Amino acid sequence: ISRTAAVVRFRRTGESTRSEDDGENREQVIRIAEQTDQESVALTDGAPVPREFANPTDDTFMVEDAVEAIGFGTFQWKLSILTGLSWMADAMEMMILSILAPQLHCEWRLPSLEVALLTSAVFIGMMISSSLWGNISDKYGRKTGLKMSVLWTMFYGLMSAFAPVYGWILVLRALVGFGIGGAPQSVTLYAEFLPMKSRATCILLIEIFWALGTVFEVLLAILVMPTLGWRWLLGLSTIPLFIFAFFSFWLPESARYDVLTGNQEKALATLKRIATENGAPMPLGKLIAARQEDRGKIKDLFSSHFRWTTVLLWFIWFANAFSYYGLVLLTTELFQEGGRHLSSQQVITLGPALGLLVTLWAIDRLGRRKTMALCFFIFSMCIIPLYGCVGRTSMTVLIFIARAFIAGGFQAAYVYTPEVYPTATRALGLGTSSGMARVGALITPFVAQVMLESSVYLALSVYCCCCLLAAVASCALPIETTGRGLQESSHREWGQEMVGRASTPGSGRIPQSSSGSQG
Repeated sequence: ISRTAAVVRFRRTGESTRSEDDGENREQVIRIAEQTDQESVALTDGAPVPREFANPTDDTFMVEDAVEAIGFGTFQWKLSILTGLSWMADAMEMMILSILAPQLHCEWRLPSLEVALLTSAVFIGMMISSSLWGNISDKYGRKTGLKMSVLWTMFYGLMSAFAPVYGWILVLRALVGFGIGGAPQSVTLYAEFLPMKSRATCILLIEIFWALGTVFEVLLAILVMPTLGWRWLLGLSTIPLFIFAFFSFWLPESARYDVLTGNQEKALATLKRIATENGAPMPLGKLIAARQEDRGKIKDLFSSHFRWTTVLLWFIWFANAFSYYGLVLLTTELFQEGGRHLSSQQVITLGPALGLLVTLWAIDRLGRRKTMALCFFIFSMCIIPLYGCVGRTSMTVLIFIARAFIAGGFQAAYVYTPEVYPTATRALGLGTSSGMARVGALITPFVAQVMLESSVYLALSVYCCCCLLAAVASCALPIETTGRGLQESSHREWGQEMVGRASTPGSGRIPQSSSGSQG
């Protein structure tokens, strides 16, 4: 006996006429039915589709409806691991810098300037490429952009192992940085497959893979460096990238992207595949298309609906990286200056783990904007006592808390940014924001190391003021994304829906594109 997949039917009643059952008619009714002559089954209480995403009619639905109806399941678990592999690999390539630089300094007798330039080259590559990978992902697909960046990083990471002289390894590591600039696009693809209630938690927990990558790189260095040397370390560090490249054939293109490019059949096939893997019902009816040709345009980031958001977000990302990496450098300088013990610095490195827990608790309770503002504000409050003469224990506690909250702010920005932009510019918005973060990372050594030598108070003031301004910028963001779906098109009606669409109790309709639908 052949069995067809269950489907979800959305129905709104009481929208055009009143009846004596008006109170009941205002509620969203969700029916699950199986095609042909199979019996109907009931949807459990814990799985209703939010009102703002339910279909206005029985015969149409959007990707958002399907993602919410299908929910989180086996498919998302697999995608989490694959996305995590990408983050793990990039963390390892970044961690290599702290291991490779001292080794080359001794082996090739490099001056300090050339050693520092090796690290800067990676960040410059990331800064230049972040927007480019975002543009590619918006124009040619999330899967295409992510696979290209991973293969690029893997190739030049492997080639770095064969670098004969300093000039070659400098260029090759810069090209590795160019590839790492595409890492944030894994978050874009990941977010577009996640239901609303799971999105923030899942994106935050992906950070665990970054920590695993750094730990794995250190263990690999301990095992490989003493016997095989740094060249083998560079080669073996590309293993997670090889694994990702091998399993990427399983990775589907984003259904949201396919709908935007007019490929409704492919999008529908992807959604059916996810529903099958999760054992969940599919919405019944036609998939609405919101085709848009002009994708990945920088001008769309500065449209009337997103201009202020883009400017504020760029500063927030800049402040996050500027302050996070600045605090890492300040920690080394301050503890060396005071002759503090290494164990204090080791304790401080655990700060981001606390930041992750705080952000997990706050992100849905306080909202994205307030969570980022809180993180920036507490960071600034922890910097102020450092103006005075504090003991080793007090300094350790203050820097530990500051590092926890600035890391939490960074993680919250990774949740907010892909949520606030529509599908047509989501990857570019995240890419350009990530690029601004690299600018902050490049500038911060001049404050945390150069300025610190002339005035500790001035250096601390720069970081304190920067984060206070970032806290204000977070509160000033015009759009709160908590509890909202991801928007599909950059057209005016979608921007209005994000800002806050006027609604009435009897009307649950959402703006629909007239560009076509899936029959």
